[in-house]
Amino acid sequence: MQGVGCALSPALSTYSSGPALDTTLGTMSGELRSVEQVLEKYIPEEERREVWRLLYGRELRSLELPGCAVESASQKGFELKGYVFDAAAEQLRRPRVIRVGLIQNKIQLPTSSPVAEQVNAIHKRIAEIVEVAAMCDVNIVCFQEAWTMPFAFCTRERLPWTEFAESAENGITTKFCQEIAKKYNMVIVSPILERDELHGETLWNTAVVISNTGAVLGKSRKNHIPRIGDFNESTYYMEGNTGHTVFQTAFGRIAVNICYGRHHPLNWLMYSLNGAEIIFNPSATVGELSESLWPIEARNAAIANHCFTCAINRVGTEHFDNEFTSGDGKKAHHDFGHFYGSSYVAAPDGSRTPGLSRVCDGLLISELDLNLCRQTNDKWNFKMTGRYEMYAAELDRAVAPDFQPNIVRE
Repeated sequence: MQGVGCALSPALSTYSSGPALDTTLGTMSGELRSVEQVLEKYIPEEERREVWRLLYGRELRSLELPGCAVESASQKGFELKGYVFDAAAEQLRRPRVIRVGLIQNKIQLPTSSPVAEQVNAIHKRIAEIVEVAAMCDVNIVCFQEAWTMPFAFCTRERLPWTEFAESAENGITTKFCQEIAKKYNMVIVSPILERDELHGETLWNTAVVISNTGAVLGKSRKNHIPRIGDFNESTYYMEGNTGHTVFQTAFGRIAVNICYGRHHPLNWLMYSLNGAEIIFNPSATVGELSESLWPIEARNAAIANHCFTCAINRVGTEHFDNEFTSGDGKKAHHDFGHFYGSSYVAAPDGSRTPGLSRVCDGLLISELDLNLCRQTNDKWNFKMTGRYEMYAAELDRAVAPDFQPNIVRE
């Protein structure tokens, strides 16, 4: 690909002997930086390899990354990690090796700053991180959910938050992404708050997929909208209407399962049945609500669907001037809580990378051999042994108004 040339840094050790290429120094007061850091600190070295295997599956190699990328990430204050998912050599197919990049980041300005200034500041920050991704020969990069704005949907206020909404086809963010896609020969997955100008300016939570040629390949809207605690997002948009679209890119078939859709196993399944080899899950979720679920769901989806999954979560605590309530009896508050980052990649064989930091901006790069999808399918046969015709018939009955559960009683 057209990247930024520079010398490679020395090869890194496998993650069984410690976290790879952590270039960020600062932490957030009161927040644990990462589970991996704690395990690295307290597990004796002679036991560490087996612990990592039990937690993360097979041992992954750390990715050899350019020295200039390491230096740039350090100077610009974000974490940089890289791992390799190998597949077995085949006789009839060549390896299908690509690199994906996952970006997690904090908002750059206070939520009370002018809308245009907030958007421009985040564009600038993402441009810095994508440049490092290009140095590392990343082919596909995905940003976090609603990446151009604060996650303001908790407030249920209209202004100024609806002003962040843009056209998926010709908005300023899509144009920004088209430029960097062409510049770096990179597919961009850009989740935004979409303003659908052709349909009454309806708002959607949408991921725009931009080809490495710079063309808008299409868009995928969020299928499942949460109604839990502060996450009452149907104030802004309803369930998406684009179904389970899969995009054929120059680097493989990808899909985008936005945030809350990760809690729905059938949502992952439908993307897989439509041929997805990589399913991205751009998210915005906070610790108290979901952190114990986070390491499980995308990894389980990779296993169940014989594909790679990429879970991305924003970081930081976003403060809003006006208090809001959750409708759960708790006191009014000014923030959601802490967005815990921890972005990771999982493979169809059940292996996964360690997560990025819980508190820092970061770029996680994973080199994937897509041949692993078919190889795992041939081993486990979940799609061959799945009883889809039975499930479909029973689901059809279950959604009927006169449905009666199939329960045998004495």
